Amino acid sequence: MSEKKDQVANEQEHLTQTHEFKPGWSFYLVLAGVTTTFGSSLPVGFNIGVVNSPAEIIKTFCNESFISRYDLPLDKTWLNVLWSSIVSIFIVGGCTGSILGSCFADKFGRKYATIITNLLSIAGAILFLFCRAANSVEMLVLGRLLVGLAGGLTTSIVPMYLTELSPPRLSGAMGVACPLGVNAGVLVGQVMGLDVILGGVDNWPYLLSVFALLVIISLPILFILPESPKYLFVVKRNEPAAIKELSRLRGEIPSVLTEDLELLREEVRAEASTSGEKWGMWRVAREPKLRLPLLLACTMQAGQQTSGINAVFYYSQTIFEQAGLSARAAQLATVGCGSVNVCTALAMLALLPRAGRRAPLLASAAAAALLLAALALAMAYIDAMPWMPYVCMSAVILYVLVFGFGLGPIPYFIASELFEVSSRAGGMAWGSLCNWGGNFLVGMSFPTLREFLGAGSFLLFSALTAALFFFQRLYFPETKGKTPTQVAQLCSRGLKSRPLNSRHQGDA
Repeated sequence: MSEKKDQVANEQEHLTQTHEFKPGWSFYLVLAGVTTTFGSSLPVGFNIGVVNSPAEIIKTFCNESFISRYDLPLDKTWLNVLWSSIVSIFIVGGCTGSILGSCFADKFGRKYATIITNLLSIAGAILFLFCRAANSVEMLVLGRLLVGLAGGLTTSIVPMYLTELSPPRLSGAMGVACPLGVNAGVLVGQVMGLDVILGGVDNWPYLLSVFALLVIISLPILFILPESPKYLFVVKRNEPAAIKELSRLRGEIPSVLTEDLELLREEVRAEASTSGEKWGMWRVAREPKLRLPLLLACTMQAGQQTSGINAVFYYSQTIFEQAGLSARAAQLATVGCGSVNVCTALAMLALLPRAGRRAPLLASAAAAALLLAALALAMAYIDAMPWMPYVCMSAVILYVLVFGFGLGPIPYFIASELFEVSSRAGGMAWGSLCNWGGNFLVGMSFPTLREFLGAGSFLLFSALTAALFFFQRLYFPETKGKTPTQVAQLCSRGLKSRPLNSRHQGDA
């Protein structure tokens, strides 16, 4: 027995001294990824995609509610204004949640901020469920505001939480979890809105609120997940609690976790070289050394939306109908595009740890710009040739495919690799705000652009995506295999940094 104990002790000492222990997938890491993907990120996508199908039914409810309560029938113009408000208040909530994300993440911690986010989602679902019974449009609007607020908090906090839990070599895979959940949520919303499921006239309150089932299931699991050791170690300076949570997360005793602990101490040393002022959003924006990381994160997040992904999804059903599909078949084809988006996100779980960040992002942006230009030209001449509608349909499907291999997942988590722990919450908040702001800009401007420019509106999206490609090609360093401290050093001179010319820059 003593011989066996000596052998275990020797193996443990060997691991500790030679740094052979390499943290990988553990029970709590997988549980955190699954729980936040289904319980936090999926509801965000669901609430983005679910409102299109029941739009006319909900408009009728709103009109009848105003007549019965205020004796005020709404004409078509005012009904459209009200509906636009119901749709856009979700994005207003998302922008607000993005701004609050930095404060929540540092004040309550990554885990408990996520719990607060889920509670807001449940509150919004309850308002959706009972707004028809209460004959209250106000409850519907407030519910959209709350789920939007939860969405902004989620996209600001959850990618940061997951990447801080993961070892460096798995940060890319864990970073994909949030966009995977969002993409899956959009698809689930489209599927649940089909007539044969919850798309009927009497089912829209259940359709809007059904996502809460996943949130309710995930909520108690969140309480048993570990808090981010990086948050506890670097932000709260609570080393014993950080080591305890790290040990639980990795499933190993602290003496084996030398690599993780050294990375934490490196970030503490980097933080100690700065002043003691808290890293809020405004300090992050004012700090010259963070200017390039902030520009990279914000342009990437905004560019994800100004690439026109939501406009393409909005127009896809019309394109499929022009290609000769029936209305039902076109709706199913649009759902198929959502399925492609989810499948590419799943593929990125395996691809990102190998391919890095820079090459997939640049390839995705370049291909998306070309396909958007092709879509614009094909739509402009859609009646010129009998096969031109099929060119449009192919361009839509290929665009969704290439979007999912770079522009879709990478912007969501890249700020967590560009910023050190102390400034990470502020950087993530700015990125999330730019994402929701880009969403709002495209949503508000696209109907006008489509009216005045027609197919040419996609040329504008193509130009914006091409501009994003050239900026990121010039300044975006490969973050795979680097610590945030190393990335910060590469980008410390702002636009003069030229991080790709640094001898520290790895292969793209």
